[in-house]
Amino acid sequence: MERLVTTAQAAEILGISLQGVHYRIKSKQLKSIKQSGKTFVYVTDDMQSKKVEDVIETLEHKNEEIQTIVSLKDEQISLLKKSIKWLRIQHKDEITRLEDSQKRVTKVFKSEIKLLQGAFNEMRSIYKPQLENRQTKHKYISIEDFSLYMKTHNKTNKEIKIIILKAIQDKDRRFVFNKSTRKVLILNEDYSDLI
Repeated sequence: MERLVTTAQAAEILGISLQGVHYRIKSKQLKSIKQSGKTFVYVTDDMQSKKVEDVIETLEHKNEEIQTIVSLKDEQISLLKKSIKWLRIQHKDEITRLEDSQKRVTKVFKSEIKLLQGAFNEMRSIYKPQLENRQTKHKYISIEDFSLYMKTHNKTNKEIKIIILKAIQDKDRRFVFNKSTRKVLILNEDYSDLI
């Protein structure tokens, strides 16, 4: 049965937009008439039932899409869970590998330290006596002892002071002047050239 409705009512009955109704009127898919400056559309009961069928079909189609999306998401979640499990295993294996590597490196370093300590002790046993001999050769003497030595060779106190000052100025290695303590250190060596 055919009945006359406004374009807005036709849009609601057919489940389309108002522009869709006007497009169908222009393309002669819907019968229409103009009365008092308004457009009215003829709709039939089967158009309305067709709309309900379209809505049901659309809902079923959307339901299928939702089911497909849900199954895809479930599949993605399953893959992600497997990936996380695999990554955890890899992480644990890598930590174990690094710990083993660290233990090996530490063991190598300890053995190297032992070798170096042995080499150091050997070098010390070889060179320590030589160093001790050198140090005993070059012991320092006091200024008083140096003065007594010079006096035995007929030098006056003034001449002794001049000899020490000249030796420091000339950077004689036997005379060392410590600026911070302002003391003179004199090596116990031969001074025959100063007499």
